[in-house]
Amino acid sequence: MTSVLQHYMNGQIFPSASGRQQDVFNPATGQVISQVVLASVEEVNTVVAAARAAAPAWAETAPLKRARVMFKFKELLDQHHQELAALITREHGKVLSDAMGEVTRGIEIVEFACGMPQLLKSQFSDNIGGGIDNYNLRQPLGVTAGITPFNFPFMVPMWMAPLAIATGNTFILKPSERDPSCALMIADLFRQAGLPDGVFNVVQGDKTAVDALLQHPDVAAISFVGSTPIAEYIYSEGTRLGKRVQALGGAKNHLVVMPDANLEQAVDALMGAAYGSAGERCMAISVAVAVGDIADQLVSTLVPRVKALTIKNGMESDAEMGPVVTAMHKAKIESYIADGVAEGATLLVDGRGLKVAGHEGGFFLGGTLFDHVKEGMKIHREEIFGPVLCIVRVPDFASAVELINRHEFGNGVSLFTSDGNTAREFSRRIQVGMVGINVPIPVPMAWHSFGGWKRSLFGDMHAYGEEGIRFYTRYKSIMQRWPDSIGKGAEFTMPVAK
Repeated sequence: MTSVLQHYMNGQIFPSASGRQQDVFNPATGQVISQVVLASVEEVNTVVAAARAAAPAWAETAPLKRARVMFKFKELLDQHHQELAALITREHGKVLSDAMGEVTRGIEIVEFACGMPQLLKSQFSDNIGGGIDNYNLRQPLGVTAGITPFNFPFMVPMWMAPLAIATGNTFILKPSERDPSCALMIADLFRQAGLPDGVFNVVQGDKTAVDALLQHPDVAAISFVGSTPIAEYIYSEGTRLGKRVQALGGAKNHLVVMPDANLEQAVDALMGAAYGSAGERCMAISVAVAVGDIADQLVSTLVPRVKALTIKNGMESDAEMGPVVTAMHKAKIESYIADGVAEGATLLVDGRGLKVAGHEGGFFLGGTLFDHVKEGMKIHREEIFGPVLCIVRVPDFASAVELINRHEFGNGVSLFTSDGNTAREFSRRIQVGMVGINVPIPVPMAWHSFGGWKRSLFGDMHAYGEEGIRFYTRYKSIMQRWPDSIGKGAEFTMPVAK
């Protein structure tokens, strides 16, 4: 009998009475390993009420005490690092080494949040005029929520929850229903770290839960990571209802290979960035832009490498790529491959039809490589989110920049070159939020911030880092004057320095 994954509220499991459940699969075997409940509107409202009740006391807790909980939480994450990674691999399918890396990057955000007493320090101006001093505060919003994707079930929640909690908010996590177990382990580790009941909660569910969070008047802010259509919907609905919204959408990340690039390094970068995690990353490289006469050499070097990918159960130590997350997603990726062929792209390596011995029911695809992809083709326009790399040939650097800048997405981009001036020009001219120079996946560190441009981000603030602190706090300016200046009569002019 499979287990049933429930909600989490007030420091304990909160059983669902909605009567709705969904299967959770092991992508490597195709077997159902558990079921997850899907919340009703009433259940979401109950969890929001718990978070609201916990909010005042947590907001008044000294930042240093909140940071001590984060330090303990970080210690527990270190202790359970491998256990968390194995849970990710079991439900998502990515190889264990990649899952270990995901946990590491999530822990780095927690480490950043441990410094919140310093990060919340304000500014003070003495005697701006007439005995008045001016200073500012950053105060919590109240109840906040995060809606997170299947591809990073640990790391993306860590982009949100530690900063929201360390700045004094309560938090509700709505994880993906495809790999929901990580959220419950996070909740239990927060409990062990001493986080008060109601400060971190988990609502399992689908669109019903998302809409209930959007519509609830007590949810002050929502952070989202997922596809562009859903990001746009959450942003427009949330802001219409007066919420602060940070919605990170889709991507079509390009890697430009200049004629002077180190070809071996560029090919290594493309292999890892295009086929790592089976391409199920918002920072995956899905388009290689070959500039000038390097294209043929790039293609001839890539083809045997793609064919030689070691694809198997992600728990096996020599696996380079695991399965995709569900059978439905596998079918969607296969349909994109068919579209590419139909539109005239040259299919050099076809990943369809792959069977892994002993895992014939798994959701496996081989690495796929297209050449001569044109700008108007669907496989270049849309986010495939699978192990499919498209090669676009352009004559020169300016054409590469124009190609990328015309695309509706602007999440991440990379350039491989040996020329410093080319790199500088690219960094300044490209209309993309995260740029790598000889770095294939330029994911910022915890003390910077993550986010794209154009239709890859809806909202004004990027995720985590200083941008995350701004998102989860309200700025307040305070001017004060003390009794010895009272009694001078009414003042009808704007206060100015004298």
